Amino acid sequence: MGRIKKYTRRAFLISSAAVAGGVAFGVYQAKKTLENPLKPAEGAYTLNPYLIIDQQGVTIIAPRSEMGQGVHSTLAALVAEELDVAWEDVRVLHGPGAQAYYNGALITGHAEYEDGARTAWQDFTRSVMDVVPKTMALQVTGGSTATIDAFEKMRMAGATAREVLKMAASARWGGPTPDRLSTKDGQVIAPDGSQLKYIDLAEVAATLTPPKDVTLRPSTEWKYLGRDMPRLDMLAKSTGTAEYGADILLEGMKFASVRINPRLGAGMVSFDATEAEKMAGVEKIIDLGDGIAVVASNTWLAMQAADAVQIEWQEAPYPATTEGLFEAIAVSFDDSPNSTLRDDGNAGVLPDGATQINVEYRVPYLAHATMEPMNATALFSGDALEIWTGNQAPLVLQGKAADAAGLKDAQVTVHTPFLGGGFGRRSESDAAILAAKIAKTMPDVPVKVMWSREEDMRHDFYRPAAIARMQGAVKDGKAVLFDGKIAAPSVTRQSLKRIAGFAPSGADAAHMEGASNQPYAVPNYRMSGHLADVDVPVGFWRSVGNSFNGFFHESFIDELAYAAGADPLQFRIDLIAPNNAPSANVLEAVREMSGWTGETPDGVGRGVAFTWSFGTPVAEVIEVVQTDGGIHIKNAWIACDVGTALDPQNIRAQMESGLIYGLSAAVHGEISFENGEVQQGNFPDYDAIRMATVPAIEVQIFENNPHMGGVGEPGTPPSMPALANALFDLTGVRARELPLSKLFEFKA
Repeated sequence: MGRIKKYTRRAFLISSAAVAGGVAFGVYQAKKTLENPLKPAEGAYTLNPYLIIDQQGVTIIAPRSEMGQGVHSTLAALVAEELDVAWEDVRVLHGPGAQAYYNGALITGHAEYEDGARTAWQDFTRSVMDVVPKTMALQVTGGSTATIDAFEKMRMAGATAREVLKMAASARWGGPTPDRLSTKDGQVIAPDGSQLKYIDLAEVAATLTPPKDVTLRPSTEWKYLGRDMPRLDMLAKSTGTAEYGADILLEGMKFASVRINPRLGAGMVSFDATEAEKMAGVEKIIDLGDGIAVVASNTWLAMQAADAVQIEWQEAPYPATTEGLFEAIAVSFDDSPNSTLRDDGNAGVLPDGATQINVEYRVPYLAHATMEPMNATALFSGDALEIWTGNQAPLVLQGKAADAAGLKDAQVTVHTPFLGGGFGRRSESDAAILAAKIAKTMPDVPVKVMWSREEDMRHDFYRPAAIARMQGAVKDGKAVLFDGKIAAPSVTRQSLKRIAGFAPSGADAAHMEGASNQPYAVPNYRMSGHLADVDVPVGFWRSVGNSFNGFFHESFIDELAYAAGADPLQFRIDLIAPNNAPSANVLEAVREMSGWTGETPDGVGRGVAFTWSFGTPVAEVIEVVQTDGGIHIKNAWIACDVGTALDPQNIRAQMESGLIYGLSAAVHGEISFENGEVQQGNFPDYDAIRMATVPAIEVQIFENNPHMGGVGEPGTPPSMPALANALFDLTGVRARELPLSKLFEFKA
C-alpha cells in the first residue's frame, strides 16, 4: 500500500480517537463561539481576537510564538491581505494565553488527501478532530502547523473586520450599501471617492455582528502572500532592541539560578550552602527538593554561588551509562511491537532469488541547545502570579505555574516575548515552574531565574536515542522487501504525561513517523515500532520521530540501492513515482539542481535522501570533498513541495535552517551518560556546524501538493542520511551510527 491513498493511517488513528472525543465533548463544545480575550485601552478597539485598531493604526495579534521561524511576519500578512492595510505598517504582538488561539492543525494539519478532495466522512472526521485542541485550549506552537492553522483563520479575521468596517461606513454615510464600498490602505472608500479611516469607524464596527458569509480573496489578487517578504522583526533583531525572556528587567528585580540533580529525575539527599552564603550579594538559598536555587544581586553571582553549594545527590532511576541505556532500548525488541503501522505484502518471507541485507543503525540522545538558555521571570503577589518567559504553550505553562504557586489558573498571567530558539524545548514548563516556586518565597519581588548553559544542557528533554534493525532484499535491480523495526523511548507518552497527567495507550504513530509513512512502492513492506521503558526525560525535538527515522529509512534505502547496483537517486524515483508525483518531482528537481550523474570524481562524494514529513516532501543532495584539513561539506541542494508557498523567502530560510540543524546533529550531536549524568555541558563538547563549515545551499520550492505542508521541520530529517550517504560515496565506509565525527574527520 502506498504512502498516500485517500487518508493517512496516522490521521485515521487520530481521527478515530477524536470522533469518540467529539461525541464526549458534545456539539456545544464543538460549535460554541470563543470569547475574544483582548481588552484594549481607551481609544482602541478590537473587532475579533486577531486585531486591534487605534490612532497609531492596526495591531495584529499572532497566536503563535516567534522563535526565529518568521511566523509573526507571515501571520501578519494573512490578516493584512484581507484587511487592506499596508503590511509594513502593522504592529505584531504575541497573543495572551486564551482558548480563542487554539491550534486546530495540531491534529488536522497533516491529514493529507491524494487529490485534495474529501469525502463527507473525511470532512466529518476532520471537523471533529478540531474539537480536541479547541476544547483542550491547545494554544501550541509546534508540529510545523502555525501557518496551516492560521491560513484560513487569520484571513477570515481580516476579511470579517473589513466587512464590518464597511457596514459602519455605510451607516455613517447613510447611503451606499456595504457591497458598493471598497477598502484600501486602512480606509473605506465610497463610489464617489469619499474616504473614512478605519479608526474613525472602529468604535461602531466593534458593536456590529459580522456577516456569516465572507468571501476570501483568491490568490490571483494577493499583494503580500506568495511573494518574498522582509521580516517584520528584522530591524528589532538586528539592532538588539527585540526583547527576549533573558532581556526582561523589572523594578526591584532579584536574580536567581539553579542547580538540579544531574541524575535526571532523582532527588537530593542533602546540601551545604555555607560557602555560598558567605558570598557578598547572595540573599537566599532555596531548597527545591531535587536541587537548590540561589537568589542574588545579579545573575553571574547567583550562578557562581549555586556552584559553590555542596550537594549529595540521589542515584539515577535509569542505567548509569550510555552503553547501559542502549542495552535497555535494545531489550524492547524482545517484546511484541507497540505498532505495525505499515504491513504490505508478506515482509516475513524472503522472495526467491533475492539478495538479502540485514543491518542495524543507532542514533544518540540529542539536546535542543537553544542559543538563549532557559529562563523565566516571575512576580508573586500572594493572590496573583505574573510570568515572563519564552514558551511554545502559554496555557499549559499557565496551569503548571499555577499549581507550583498554589493558585488557580486564572490568577496567573503569562507574557510571551521572542524566543531565542525553541525546537520543541520551550513547549516544556520546567523553567516557569521553578520561577514560580522561587518567586513564591519572595512575595512582591520580581525574580529572574536564568539557567547556566551547563544546567540547561544537562537538564533537557532530549531527542531519544534509538535503534533500528532493518532487513531488506533486492532482486533484478529493484527493492522487493523492506522490513524495519525501530526501538526508542516514546516522546509522545512522556510528553503527554507531563502536560496532561496521562500517557496514551495504543499505537504510537509519532514514534514511527518518517518510516511507516513514506511513499515507497516496495511490494513487501513492514515497519514496526517498539517502545523502550527508559526514564531519561525525552521530548519534542525538531522533526521529532522523523529525525531518527529519516536517518534509518534513507540510509537503508541507499544500502538497498547499492546492493541492487542501481543509482541511488533513480532508485528512489522508481519506487516513489507510482505512489506520489509531487514526491518524485522533488527528487527529479534535486537531480537537475545538483547536476547529479551518479558518478563522482575522486575526492568528491554525493549523497541523496528523501523524507515526507509534516505534509511536505523534501529531497536533499549533499556534496562532500576531501581536503587536507578534513572532509568539507561543500554544497547542498534542497527541493520541497509545500502546496501553497505563502512566503517563499522565509520557506527557503526554514529549509536551510532545518538542514543546518540536522547537519550539526549528524556531525557533532551526542548526549552521553556516565554515572547517570550527562557528560556534555556547553558548546565546546556539544558543537554545531559553524559559518565557515556550512555548505553553499540552494533551495527550490514547488506548489504541486493539493494541501499546505509545514516548513519549520521538514528540512531536518533528510539532511542526516544525505550526508552519511555522501560520505559512503566519498570513502566507501557506510556510517550506521551517529555522530559521524566518530568515523570521519571533518574540516574545522
